[in-house]
Amino acid sequence: MIDPINRDGLRPRFWEKYPINRLSQAEWEALCDGCGKCCLNKLEDEDTGEVALTRVACRLLDDSTCRCSQYPIRHQFVPECIVLSPQNMDKNLYWMPDTCAYKLLWRGKRLYDWHPLISGDPQSVHDAGVSMQGLTIPEFEVPEEDWEDYIIEEPT
Repeated sequence: MIDPINRDGLRPRFWEKYPINRLSQAEWEALCDGCGKCCLNKLEDEDTGEVALTRVACRLLDDSTCRCSQYPIRHQFVPECIVLSPQNMDKNLYWMPDTCAYKLLWRGKRLYDWHPLISGDPQSVHDAGVSMQGLTIPEFEVPEEDWEDYIIEEPT
């Protein structure tokens, strides 16, 4: 069977072909754009539920690559690190970055042109100014009670 043509006039790519909950583990992992925003510490307003990003990053985030320096064994160091999956997307959407591929696809939207799966270049997320590359402070350098001083707007 020949795949139908997508709205760009191309054969559909795996994330266009299958629902997000039917992707293989490798396909799921490939959706990450490498922006590093999910590894930022966030503050949630107890009254409104609003979530604010801070520049204060998880101690495992490599600021130069925007990737977890211990991804396969991160729970040994950060037990509270959330393992995002199709099964827990609905309860985790509220804190995920607006540009996140997982969030976009879950909501039926398209990936941005700068996403590495579209551009073919992992550097494109950084070149587009969407990542946290070079902008974070490790959490061990800032007391938690001072995180409010490091609130930022999401780079989009």
